[in-house]
Amino acid sequence: MKKKLIIILGVLVTIILVLGVKFYMDEKKLDKEMMEVAYSDEAKEVFEERLANLDPKAFTNEGVIQSYKIDKESIERNPMGGINVTLIINGNSELYVKYTLNNFNGELSGGASVTSEKFTKLLGDWEENK
Repeated sequence: MKKKLIIILGVLVTIILVLGVKFYMDEKKLDKEMMEVAYSDEAKEVFEERLANLDPKAFTNEGVIQSYKIDKESIERNPMGGINVTLIINGNSELYVKYTLNNFNGELSGGASVTSEKFTKLLGDWEENK
């Protein structure tokens, strides 16, 4: 009886370990896929189009937005679907835009966005003074 209990316990522990490793590997694969999407040329087009909507003179001498970079640590799965990505504007971590990238019918698009308070104010001040 004791031997049977030990065998059952051993099998259960093995199953739990195997499932844990599989879950971990699936998460790593998903993280890698999200990184590839966020750094893809298609995502770059979406980001630049959306940034140009915020600042029509983006990436020119007259624009507020001179550059952006993806905050690698911000890339995560959105619980409602898609991938959350934060863009740091002009190398200033207080100036950022958060986007949700979605894939509809095989085409990547930018969903919801949130801008930092300082970035929103900077865009507003720029609009008033142009």
